[in-house]
Order: sequence, then C-alpha cells, then structure tokens
Amino acid sequence: MKKTILFIIDGLPGGGAERVVITLAGAMAARGHDVTIASLQAQCDYAIPAGVRYLLVEDGYTGPLRRQTEIRRRARQLDTALRKHFAGRHVDLAISNLPKTDRIVAATPYLQQAWLCLHCAIQAGQLAERSGLRRWLKKQQLIRTYSGRKLITVCQALQQDVLACGIQPQRMEAIYNPFDLDRIRQYASAPCPLDGERFLLHVGRFNHQKRHDRLLEAFKLSAYAGKLVLLGQGGQRELLEIQSQAEALGIAHQLHIAGFSDNPYSYMRAAQALVLSSDFEGFGNVLVEALACNTPVISTDCPVGPAEILTGALAQGLSALDSQSLANAIQRVLNNPTLAEDSLLEPFSLNGVVDRYLSLCGQ
Repeated sequence: MKKTILFIIDGLPGGGAERVVITLAGAMAARGHDVTIASLQAQCDYAIPAGVRYLLVEDGYTGPLRRQTEIRRRARQLDTALRKHFAGRHVDLAISNLPKTDRIVAATPYLQQAWLCLHCAIQAGQLAERSGLRRWLKKQQLIRTYSGRKLITVCQALQQDVLACGIQPQRMEAIYNPFDLDRIRQYASAPCPLDGERFLLHVGRFNHQKRHDRLLEAFKLSAYAGKLVLLGQGGQRELLEIQSQAEALGIAHQLHIAGFSDNPYSYMRAAQALVLSSDFEGFGNVLVEALACNTPVISTDCPVGPAEILTGALAQGLSALDSQSLANAIQRVLNNPTLAEDSLLEPFSLNGVVDRYLSLCGQ
C-alpha cells in the first residue's frame, strides 16, 4: 500500500546524516511511496532522487531577538508549510533528523507524532565540551526535546547514551543506517585519481570531532611510507591548521587534501586502508562503505558506533582514543588486512533498513 512519508532536516550539505536521508527517500520513492524531503536551509550538495518531492522552508526573519525566538518562529513556519503541502493527505511516517531540526519539529503541532532520529552520540558529542551551568542547560534542553517522543537511534549503543542522559522516550527503535551495497560497489569501480598509488584515506568533514590532529600524529607514528589522503569539506581555518600540523610533523609531502568528492567510493576502493580518528560518531558510515569496497578499516573505538560494525576479526582495527593506539592499529591492519564477509554487511543493507523504517508507519 502506498504510504506518504516525510523527512525533515536542517539542510543537505555533504554529510553523513544528509546522505542517509537522501538514500532512504530515494529507496522509498522507488518502491512507489509518496516521499517529501522538507529542508530548513537552501544548501543542497546532493541530487534529489527521482520521485522525491523537495520542500524548502527557509527562515527570512532578520529582526531583533532572532536567535532567541528561532525555534518557535521556525516551528510556526514549518507547520504552515506542511499543512499547505500535505493538504488533503495523511502523513503515515514523519522523521526528523539532526538536533536543531529535532527542536523545531518538537515544537511543531503538525508533527507531534513524528519520529526523531538521533545520528550522533549525546554525551560525547553535545555535552562533552560543556561544563557547569552550560552543560546543565544543554542537558535540560535535550530532555525537553526528546522525552515523551518516539526516537530512532542509528545503533544500539546510542540507546544507552539516550537513557544515561536522563531522557525518557515514549518509544525507541535502533535502526542502522542504510547502504546500497551494490551501488557502492558500482561507483567504487570508477577510476580514482590516485589509482596505482599507496595511500591511507580519511573521509569526513574538517571539524574538531573528526580529530585530524590525532590522525596526523598517528600517521607519523605508524611510519607509513605512502600518502595520507583527506576527503571532505572544511573552512579555510581548519585547512590551514591541518597543513601547519603536517609541516610541523614533517609529513606535509605525504599529505594530499582532495576536498569533497561526490564519489568517495572510488577513493575507498583504491586506498590501502581507511582510517577514522573521531572522538565520537553516531554510527560511522564510512566504515561500512569502505568495507563494502573491500578495503580494510581502522577506527578509534568511539563511545557509540564503530564497535557494532567492527566485530570478530575486524575488531583488530579498533583503537583507544589516542595517537599511539591508532598508529598501532594502522600497523596491525596493514600487516594483516582483514576484509568483511557479506554476512557482516547484511544488517546494513538498504532493503532491510527501508523495511524497518516502513514498519513504523502508523505507529
């Protein structure tokens, strides 16, 4: 039976949660469902899939107290836009994505039955860098936003993180992020600009969470002779910090900043290994993607995510959250590369994950 499905998100820049929304929306539309993505910002680095409606709900208010009134104001804007967009249609499943959007959706009358999807660790992410009153206020905000709501977490460990924060959800489901494994492998077969070269690869935005400083230190300590390739987006300040650190460590000649690519899979396929150096993740999409490309992976054992992906023999790629441990893991994996069997990747397959989401319709 055809369902009407709505995804709401801050915007669609080139990030992991954004790619999850695009992937899910496209797969659901391909099954014949009526799918809309409502974006709260105009930035869109992904192509909207065929059959998916795109609804832009921007905030043009520039008056006084703009920040102080933002959530309620944007909730009213979103409420009005959705009632007009879905006039005469019932929404069977609405899913909010990312923290600010969750706050707006929680204040939107039209979306009181929406599911809020948590993509990132709470305590290691949203609370870790706050202390004292600022931490207490943020925690109260999280409790207000998510308590009494229906939540989706992108891994099992994130559920414990939610409860430890004091959030009391109405209901909570753990659903892994979706991966079109066949499509990833198809794109991976495309030529890579670095084919034939030896390199380690990091894929992710240039921000503090990803800990490029730890990555560069571990790369130096590992004594790897090839290149370190960084794929992702970042501001000029972050890029300068990375370049300056590489020069100080004496590895600037090995560093290759490739920027954003709409096909990271060809880089993953060509890399000798993929390295994730983050302090925290919600899941670790790039780990599954690299494994699907038959590329070994190394990752810091973040509070949630990587340990649910790197199981069995793949767990040799996990490291503590310090440079030397990460360097040791790089050496272990390069000396004894282990690839993922298809059975390990099955829980992340697109069709199975879409089925899980569709099972939430009307609930």
